[in-house]
Amino acid sequence: MIADELLERVEAGGLIAGPAPLVVMLSGGRDSVCTLDLAVRARGAEAVTALHVNYGLREEAGEDELHCEELCARLGVPLEVERARRQADDGNLQAWARDRRYAAAARLAEDAGATIVTGHTADDQVETILYRLASSPSRRALLGMRPLDGRLARPLLTTTREETTAYCEERGLAWRDDATNEEGEYKRSLLRRELVPALERIHPAARENVLRTAALLREEAELLDSLVDAELEGGSISHQRFAELHPALRRLVLQRLADEAAGRPVAGAARFADQVAGLSRGGSALDLGSGVRAVLEGGVLRARLYI
Repeated sequence: MIADELLERVEAGGLIAGPAPLVVMLSGGRDSVCTLDLAVRARGAEAVTALHVNYGLREEAGEDELHCEELCARLGVPLEVERARRQADDGNLQAWARDRRYAAAARLAEDAGATIVTGHTADDQVETILYRLASSPSRRALLGMRPLDGRLARPLLTTTREETTAYCEERGLAWRDDATNEEGEYKRSLLRRELVPALERIHPAARENVLRTAALLREEAELLDSLVDAELEGGSISHQRFAELHPALRRLVLQRLADEAAGRPVAGAARFADQVAGLSRGGSALDLGSGVRAVLEGGVLRARLYI
């Protein structure tokens, strides 16, 4: 039975094991409905809070919210609803929506000392890797989403969309479909409708091969991270040592310095590694993007945030 198999898989993964309470992000779609029900079965309703963000962008938004209310009442789970309204200057729609829901989840989790749980599946992982591969020329693009990223847990990353559908059907759980997920104007929908099926026509195991490659690269990334750790001390490195590093390790060290200075990934910082290696010893700086500069002072290289 798929429902019991998925519960065993999630419990074996340990990502939502106690003692921290759980904040489950609930859109009303099949993946998030499956995730919420699994969380309740694994931890009990008393350990779980659901979060639904109503963006007010679709005519069906009110019905989506009502569906989440009914589901949470059935499962005995409290529901927090965030009503977000987009302004004209809020920029990219999907980025705005993503920022709002994660900010709301972070506030709830901070207050309760909770783990944030999302319903990202293996299919989402494949789409994420392919999107980043096309749009972001970096090693990070191929690593995909981490199962555990700080306070954020993704217990279904090895579970397919077909499995979450079967789970909900077996458990008698209704879900809401968002038609905008299939609209051609969104890059994700193009990946889902066109690129992934095309890759599967080339090789029927295309999705599995993408996921396996990402898993192997994440293991290798742990080794690379340990090499970077060995070179950095107190958030800095001597400029002479930096210039002596293998070019690949030099890029990784600079990327780490930039990311830690900004408190977030600084896209493309690594490409400046050779220029940073050529800075003069007297005291120089080079912009790395996102308001971060590589600064050389007294023969020591650091990265600093200037905005």
